[in-house]
Amino acid sequence: MTFTFVSNYINHHQIPLCEALYRKLGEAYTFIQTMPMEEERIAMGWGVDLDKLPYVLCLYEAEYDCLKKIAESDVVLFGWTGREDIVTSRLATGKITLRVSERLYREGQWKAVSPRGLIAKYGEHIKYRRQNVCMLCAGAYTASDFHLIGAYPGKMFRWGYFTSLRTYDSDKVETMKIQDGRLHIVWAGRLIPLKHPEYVVRLAEALRDRGYAFYIHMLGGGELEPEIKQEAERLGLSQYIRFYGYRAPEQVRDVMEKCHIHLFTSDELEGWGAVVNEGMNSGCVEVVNAQVGAAPYLIRHGENGLVYPKNQYEKMEELVFMLFDHWKEYQKLGRAAYETIRDTWNAEHAAGELLRFSEGLLHGDIAPAKTGPLSVAEPVRPGRMYRAMMEGTI
Repeated sequence: MTFTFVSNYINHHQIPLCEALYRKLGEAYTFIQTMPMEEERIAMGWGVDLDKLPYVLCLYEAEYDCLKKIAESDVVLFGWTGREDIVTSRLATGKITLRVSERLYREGQWKAVSPRGLIAKYGEHIKYRRQNVCMLCAGAYTASDFHLIGAYPGKMFRWGYFTSLRTYDSDKVETMKIQDGRLHIVWAGRLIPLKHPEYVVRLAEALRDRGYAFYIHMLGGGELEPEIKQEAERLGLSQYIRFYGYRAPEQVRDVMEKCHIHLFTSDELEGWGAVVNEGMNSGCVEVVNAQVGAAPYLIRHGENGLVYPKNQYEKMEELVFMLFDHWKEYQKLGRAAYETIRDTWNAEHAAGELLRFSEGLLHGDIAPAKTGPLSVAEPVRPGRMYRAMMEGTI
């Protein structure tokens, strides 16, 4: 089987899956990059030396070879490409095609009533609902959005991002954490409005005022960085928070490994949130907004992490207080989080399921996995998702 993955550019969130596919398929696997990476992403440490990745072709350097590869491959997986013309050309052939997408209507499903928007979605998705194309949902809210417009009926499956896997001895997950009498909290991401870094400063003030022993590691930069730093200084929190600025992905992971709690405060505009994978892999106890696309797929509330509803800071704060008050009881969630990534939501497992699923499609059979990647993606309405998580039905 020849398999080609086409997306805007390769980065550290995609390389683990690509490497796993390349190990399994060799030269039968290709990643096609459709555009150069933005300078902002490179400055964040996302840059990749393409010469070291033998399976990568660049559409903007060798368009003929890339288009030939897309046309002739047995299976093609399309992410966001910025080149819908190459997707429709493939779909017109009737050959097996997979698409991967985050949610369509991050700002609200009311946008689905837009006639102009529906015309665009018809051309990109609805038109091909009966053809040999399936949707891999990179986020738990994706299926509901596509279900709303009648696309991919019975052909939507769970997917996501698969970050670099670190493995540890089972008894090391808790012992590798900093042991200084404090609980260490890590927050990582761009300091921009949708990620709500202001919650971290607000939480630090509340933890200090309650007399808890804690320290916060805040990694990342962005437009809100000066404002957040100034607020922390104004509130006298400098001794409780360290601002690292941008760090390379591996350095972020090194910090996560030593921390007890990973706080992820992004809102519904966060399609997936790969740092959740990284925090879980690092054995952190996750406290995550349920609106983040990764949360319903990765986290089982009270078993391998904790989620709070919508953008409700107060609920998030309550969960963190609970962890501080009952740490011995809840620290086991970190080990369970690690096991979730080690056993199921990792690149090696996902690649195996993807190839198994694709082989089935080539023989006219749709065979979803029972759990994890490539299992059926239920179209749960966004307003119902948190309750579904609490009830354990998602």
